[in-house]
Amino acid sequence: MPINIPDIESMYGEKFVGQNRVNVFYEGNDAFNIIFHDMEKAENSIFLIFYIFKNDDTGEELARLLKKKAGSGLKVCILYDHFGSFTTSRSFWKDMETAGIEVKASRPLKWKSIGDYIHRDHRKLIVIDGKIVFTGGLNIADEYRGYGFFRHKKRGWRDTAIRVEGPVARRLHEIFKITWRFWKGNPITDIQTEKPLLYSDGLNVLPIFSSSARGRKKLRKLLYWCIRNTGQSIHLTTAYFTPSRRMMFLLKEAVDRGVGVELLLPRYSDMKSVMYAGRASFTKLLKWGIKIYLYNESILHAKSYLFDNVFSIIGSANLDFQSLRKNDEGNMGVFDERFAMQMEKIFKRDLEKSKKVELYEWVKRPFLVKLMEKFFVMFKRRL
Repeated sequence: MPINIPDIESMYGEKFVGQNRVNVFYEGNDAFNIIFHDMEKAENSIFLIFYIFKNDDTGEELARLLKKKAGSGLKVCILYDHFGSFTTSRSFWKDMETAGIEVKASRPLKWKSIGDYIHRDHRKLIVIDGKIVFTGGLNIADEYRGYGFFRHKKRGWRDTAIRVEGPVARRLHEIFKITWRFWKGNPITDIQTEKPLLYSDGLNVLPIFSSSARGRKKLRKLLYWCIRNTGQSIHLTTAYFTPSRRMMFLLKEAVDRGVGVELLLPRYSDMKSVMYAGRASFTKLLKWGIKIYLYNESILHAKSYLFDNVFSIIGSANLDFQSLRKNDEGNMGVFDERFAMQMEKIFKRDLEKSKKVELYEWVKRPFLVKLMEKFFVMFKRRL
């Protein structure tokens, strides 16, 4: 039976929200341009959750805009992950607080429970006026936008973000409020605003946000269910790939029943240890008939999953142990053939800039590379 909304809702335990307008961005600068544009027009509130928020050119520019909006009376709140934003100076945050912005760090380092520091808030979320939402893989840093030193333009990392406008924004607004309260932020009293627009030709959207062991289990269950129930094609794009034995078995099972499984991964990575750990699985996957491509043009940081050209998942969750077992993650599921066609075009465009991994070539890779893979795969639950 084809993947459908009732079955997803029954399995995941939550309802899709209809009548939303969804736009996808896969060039970093395009996403930042529309984010800045929408923030400039904000009338009541701007809420942000980010794993990485640097005080580089991009971070400073965003900070200036947020300080201006806070100065004009808007409620502006920022929640950043302590580990992900560890290098961001305290004076940067202090300067924003002085301007009226409320700032909190999630999952701060505690020496009495230092083992918990591996748990990170990996989400990327912006909620504007309870009407517009941005999520995806982008962080607030120059590498995602394409700036280099002294703002010299260079190619940004390849990432994916979506902008959603419509009734689902209220649900994300509530998710932010719950998270903000958990990290001891001052209570958020909603300002009366107009209800989000309803788009009669809009899309069905499912928020897939996990911030607990139960939430992460639901995320894994959804991904496994989609792989198990896909009948034609599975297209997986992820920055960090260290598959569990269960995921590998499910991908093999999909190929055995005639599903075309294609995996797009980075050729170059900012996390070499994770890259080598993931590549330790390539030989088996290739032998099973799974097609693997390595993106050549820049660092691939996107996380998007497409099942049967009808159900798309876009967000922050990678197919690795950290995302699926430890991190807080934020994703959005979109059930729509028209939107899936866009995601399929983006996937094919990426493949044109990638090199296909061939089994006969892969087995001839240097001995030192194989050794690195064997070494790092032993620690894949710690990377």
